Amino acid sequence: QENLMESGGGSVQTGGSLTLACQASVTAYNSDCMAWFRQRPGYGREPIGNIDRSGHTDVEVALRGRGTISRDDAGNTLYLRINDLTPDDTATYYCAAGAGTVISPCEAYYIGQDFQFWGKGTQVTVSS
Repeated sequence: QENLMESGGGSVQTGGSLTLACQASVTAYNSDCMAWFRQRPGYGREPIGNIDRSGHTDVEVALRGRGTISRDDAGNTLYLRINDLTPDDTATYYCAAGAGTVISPCEAYYIGQDFQFWGKGTQVTVSS
């Protein structure tokens, strides 16, 4: 059984929207921090945003205003919704989960430390 499994990727036209889901095991979902990353063609993996167990979220500038991260505690599921998609959003999207500290649940995210759990990714392709 995978600890994290992404779904919801696919092909969409510019201006469209997608909601990605990340189904988590209980262990992974109870991590201090869950996050989304993406890897665009020709680029390294980049962070998109995170959410801690209290529901506090932080979204990177590239998606601010059109990206929303949320979680469903009943279903152990993490979500990423992106509106107004452009070809620059074409990427493989990954969810991750890991430990943090009491003061900074998503410390690993901000200091570039590896997360304990990773999904295998879901592909999003945006056509112009």
